[in-house]
Amino acid sequence: MIELILDIAKSLKLMVVAEGVENGDQLEFLKGHGCEMVQGYYFSKPVPAEDFEKLAFGEK
Repeated sequence: MIELILDIAKSLKLMVVAEGVENGDQLEFLKGHGCEMVQGYYFSKPVPAEDFEKLAFGEK
């Protein structure tokens, strides 16, 4: 199902964000099938915007 969704999105020139990535195997599968944007607990638990800025851009 995921492969089909990614293929359809690619043919329609749509950007896909895969949500809920929790481990390296899932990440590698998605990358291997052309999904370039992912999010999930594999990278970080949900955080408030202020904390995200610190994580993403360093301490201010």
